[in-house]
Amino acid sequence: MRSNQLQLPALVEKNGVYGRNLKTYRNHPTKIITQSGIVMKVLRRKRMVLFIAYFLLLILTMLNLANYRWTKEPQQCNLQMRSTPYQGRSDIRFLYGPSLAKKRQLVYVLTTWRSGSSFFGELFNQHPEVFFLYEPMWHIWQKLYPGDAVSLQGAARDMLSSLYRCDLSVFQLYNSPGGKNFTSLGLFGATLNKVICSYPLCSAYRKEVVGMVDDKVCKKCPPQSLRLLEEECLKYNTIVIKGVRVLDVNVLAPLMEDPSLDLKVIHLVRDPRAVANSRIKSRHGLIRENLQVVRSRDPKLRRVPFVDPGHKMSKKDGADYHSVGAMEVICDRTYRSLRTALNPPSWLKGKYLAVRYEDLVENPVKTLRNVYQFANLSASLDIESFALNMTNGTSSSSKPFIVSARNATQAASAWRTVLSIQQIKQVEEYCHHAMAILGYERVRTAGEAKDLSKSLLTASKL
Repeated sequence: MRSNQLQLPALVEKNGVYGRNLKTYRNHPTKIITQSGIVMKVLRRKRMVLFIAYFLLLILTMLNLANYRWTKEPQQCNLQMRSTPYQGRSDIRFLYGPSLAKKRQLVYVLTTWRSGSSFFGELFNQHPEVFFLYEPMWHIWQKLYPGDAVSLQGAARDMLSSLYRCDLSVFQLYNSPGGKNFTSLGLFGATLNKVICSYPLCSAYRKEVVGMVDDKVCKKCPPQSLRLLEEECLKYNTIVIKGVRVLDVNVLAPLMEDPSLDLKVIHLVRDPRAVANSRIKSRHGLIRENLQVVRSRDPKLRRVPFVDPGHKMSKKDGADYHSVGAMEVICDRTYRSLRTALNPPSWLKGKYLAVRYEDLVENPVKTLRNVYQFANLSASLDIESFALNMTNGTSSSSKPFIVSARNATQAASAWRTVLSIQQIKQVEEYCHHAMAILGYERVRTAGEAKDLSKSLLTASKL
């Protein structure tokens, strides 16, 4: 009996029952043994739980190692990290919107004033699969007047970067202080825009029906928020912007190098003498633009006299001077674009198409098909008929800023009978480099200019 009594306290102590003296054990042996059993059961449960947890952890570790070995690709030490293109959108919709589901085809129509660009842009405005914007950089030039044309090129490129991502909030930067928020009808050319004037933004027209928009009808459309117009923009896989305020294709290089954008450039050109003639006719509507362009002229260049020595000055000579003088800057920047296109860098290869206005009006359907093919669009019979009718109208009117059916071939050569030989010589002096690349022959005399039986159009080098 004594030997058992000596063994039990040791067992109790081993299992963590302390504070019990021998006297207590002798008086209550059953109680002590019961407590010892409970403690041992608890310890056994803890050990079992720890063993199971350790076993599960071991299994998970082995599975992760196996998955890592099979899925991880070998990496080289000199592997460069991919940079994530900067996104101009200020809200999270741009990151997760439908625009990322399929890369859009983006097109910029690079041209200058009075080159037939309103009609050319209308060919895209009429296409049901195109989201078209007409002269959005007009807002920049109006707001930052009288800045010179060259200094505004960066702002124009930044606006395009936002618009091609369907971020129209950029227009608010050029709103008047304290003015109302921009709406769909506040954009330049909005009342002739098929997207803005058609369902679902307006019930006046349907985008898929080919035909000119009546601005008087469209003005009655309810003004929509830019957010709604952005949502409409996101539905289109082709975005086309036509502008005359980017003077050189090299300005667009950062956008064309951006891997998040698929941007192509269609360079619409026209005989500079015809452009100058049309600028003179519309000089009152281009006063501000002419001044902004002329401000970019190089003051050190020696220039051809504007008029003959015996010319009697009149009030219109000042406006004509700016109209023709602007051709110096325009042709210089056009020549820079053409030089780049002749030996295209990697960012321009396969992404540039030059279109002569004269070819467009001479063979509108063929030119239209080539242009659409370049932009990954298909030409319907309705749009081909539209192009044909607009260039073969009975009118010979060349009223500026209005797209209408006219005898476009006759209008294209009107300069030959209107401009003085001095004006022609002045334009040719400014533009002969660009003219040589584009296939526009110079004239030697006034009689040669007025002889409409002689074509001044040869093959382009592009």
